[in-house]
Amino acid sequence: MSGGLLRALDNLKDQAKDAVWALSSCLCQQSAKVKINGRTFKINKVLGEGGFSFVYLAQDEHSGRQFALKKIRCPTGAEGVKEAMREVEAMRRFRHPNIIRILDSAVVQDPDGDGKIVYLFLPLYKRGNIQDAINANVVNGTHFPEQEMVRLFKGTCEAVRAMHTYRAPIGATLPNGSAGAGSSSSAGAARNQKPPQHHDDDEDDDERFPQPEGDGEGGYSYESASVPLVTRKRVEEGDSVFPGDEELGRIQAQAQHTGATELVPYAHRDLKPGNIMIADDGAPILMDFGSTIKARVEIANRSQALVQQDIAAEQSTMAYRAPELYDVKTDTTLDEKVDIWSLGCTLFAMAYSHSPFENTQITEQGGSIAMAVMNAQYKHPANSAYSQGFKDLVDSTLKADPKDRPDIHKVIEMTDRVLQSLA
Repeated sequence: MSGGLLRALDNLKDQAKDAVWALSSCLCQQSAKVKINGRTFKINKVLGEGGFSFVYLAQDEHSGRQFALKKIRCPTGAEGVKEAMREVEAMRRFRHPNIIRILDSAVVQDPDGDGKIVYLFLPLYKRGNIQDAINANVVNGTHFPEQEMVRLFKGTCEAVRAMHTYRAPIGATLPNGSAGAGSSSSAGAARNQKPPQHHDDDEDDDERFPQPEGDGEGGYSYESASVPLVTRKRVEEGDSVFPGDEELGRIQAQAQHTGATELVPYAHRDLKPGNIMIADDGAPILMDFGSTIKARVEIANRSQALVQQDIAAEQSTMAYRAPELYDVKTDTTLDEKVDIWSLGCTLFAMAYSHSPFENTQITEQGGSIAMAVMNAQYKHPANSAYSQGFKDLVDSTLKADPKDRPDIHKVIEMTDRVLQSLA
């Protein structure tokens, strides 16, 4: 039996467990409970699911605070935990007001005895995500006002720019690769990431979670002065730390002391409306970094090309996936332009309630989404009420050849011009 089929069967089994748990708690009129990092949490309901993960509405019994608790099952043990921790590392790496912050994390033994579970504590966004807003528009027969839509898009682009222009400490060993490769910086790339605040390990446990108003700088990062929290998680009985953590922390700490950095762009690789939350103040918040990797991947042979295709097929949503990830060519380099394509698809979906490549015209006529994507075959609706500047912005991002797409700085410049024209 193939590895992919085994993973699918494990996934179905785990989803069934979580579904039964959620259903039983509803039927009994009481919440399920979990104990993590010495705290007890009530699980009130399921907020979402996908792959090996579920997201729950969780409430701390001690403080009464509510969180979005992401539960990632890792049936393969240490290797699965390492993959899950990539998401933790990404959320801690990119410090930006439009990128979700992680409040805490834990790795525990699956109570059923098969593998590990990674829990991520995230802020609760009661307004949901942009896909929820799109769905509401469809039900109510409404649409986004253009200015609001473009404003949401710009905030999302600002988050993506923080990833595309990330500067790593020279000599630091980064996930999904060896030490960051040197590269010349582009406009705006010289902005260093904001250094995290440090907190004493002897603080009262209640302070491990930030106060409801946050710290005004995008959330706490609960790190000691020398080793990132991801390398020194509070380990309880049954918890685990994946190999290499301590060495990674040492290298990063030494590199940070030098103050020297180099450009190491990262790509999100799964940008879509469902991965952009809406904060209480209306700001877009980029989330779900499970597919995030160093953006520039050299493809030297067919074997490497097929590996990248498989990764994209598993981690990047089909209707928002860039054409170069459908058919990866040899003797080429994949880069952050994959996100530019996905941004264009996302903006189109906000305007017209679906991706450019998942409309009924394609599906009802037996067309292939993959072929439509690779040929960049799409049209704006004839009755579109949006400005020509908006349409030009979308069209600039949806070029089949990534070399023809603008970089994130240019996309933001164009977005600003559209906003100015709407003022």
